[in-house]
Amino acid sequence: MSTHSPSDRVGPNAALQTFAALRARGESSVRAVAARAGLLAWLDTPPQQMIPQADAARLHEAVRAELLTPQADAVLADAGRRTADYLLANRIPGFAQIVLRALPASLAARGLTKAIAANAWTFAGSGRFEAKPGPVYEIHDNPFCAGASKGRKLCVWHAAVFERLFQALVSSRTTVEETACCAEGSPCCRFRLNWR
Repeated sequence: MSTHSPSDRVGPNAALQTFAALRARGESSVRAVAARAGLLAWLDTPPQQMIPQADAARLHEAVRAELLTPQADAVLADAGRRTADYLLANRIPGFAQIVLRALPASLAARGLTKAIAANAWTFAGSGRFEAKPGPVYEIHDNPFCAGASKGRKLCVWHAAVFERLFQALVSSRTTVEETACCAEGSPCCRFRLNWR
């Protein structure tokens, strides 16, 4: 299952929930990160529509630049969980959630994966999302890693979004591991989901 959109925009929660996760750490880190990303205006007027993927990527990079690696990863993971919670509260119909929770995990995973693929443009922008058996998710040309050459995996936010959605709708035992990343020179960012 593969989806691609020519859009260079992603959902605003990539930024909004990152700011929320930073606020939980204290206002000074919020302003410092926003300033480094050139997005101070968003603190006063938060985006309500799709945002340029380059702005979202720059914000996530600013988190990594301003904070030590463990703290940055914790903030981005928190932002990912908050994004998933927003989706559960506002974007995934309650009836669909009830149905998914009632299904065996393998069938629920298939249904949730189909929904994620249909909306991949909201978190992959101009990248290409592909779901493979396992399940394994891949984001080719991930805009959140554009130009990054960090020698380590960077997609904490994506992994946390997927993990929280699966924990809520498929199995509370779900874990998501990023096994490859464009920032390490891989052709895609790859996520392995497991609840067994």
